Amino acid sequence: MLTFPWPTAHPHRRARIALGTLLLLAVAAVTGYGLLATRNAEPAGQAHLTAASNPPDPATAAMSPALAPTGSAPILATADPVAFATTVARALFDWDTTGQHTLAEHEGRLLAVADPSGVESPGLVADLEAYLPSVQTWDFLTQYETRQWIEVTDARVPGQWRETVTAAEGALAPGTTAVTVTGVRHRAGTWEGREVAEEFDVAFTAIVVCGPTYPQCYLLRLSRLDEPLR
Repeated sequence: MLTFPWPTAHPHRRARIALGTLLLLAVAAVTGYGLLATRNAEPAGQAHLTAASNPPDPATAAMSPALAPTGSAPILATADPVAFATTVARALFDWDTTGQHTLAEHEGRLLAVADPSGVESPGLVADLEAYLPSVQTWDFLTQYETRQWIEVTDARVPGQWRETVTAAEGALAPGTTAVTVTGVRHRAGTWEGREVAEEFDVAFTAIVVCGPTYPQCYLLRLSRLDEPLR
């Protein structure tokens, strides 16, 4: 079985991700991200959102690797934080190095729904570096026609988020919510002319902000992979 190389966050990058003293203290025992309070932040310009078609049916995860989703669908515009986080998960994990969409385009559609105030955007950029391949890795994986997609098995607001909100004492923007997504990450490609595939259980937490602060949801930060709030 082919084991695909995968980048990991460097220690100094993890330190950069840990922003926001308030939430860092509240959740440091279970996650590596922070979040700046944006209650009083004014939007620097609304991020562009394009309504997506209906999300892929979970049954697509059972398709052959050649028929797996390629991650070309835009982020779903919705006011439902759980539905939004589920679409973010697909945008984060669904990609195809042999498809028509570039690595920059995959990253761009996630940044298109970043914090409209711009406060959390630098942190989100750092978060994405731990999830998406580097340019060099993407080019390497292209040689093996590597594709990846996620089968989402659950998405919910974790119980620990309520504790975090209480600890924040009103410092968070109204509608700021954590959603923990669990699923199975599938990877497929070719090795010496043969089709190979592997899968991994994955979990992460997305911090989003929806109504009443904004009429639709935006992505603020991501936890480290497999270190979600529970």
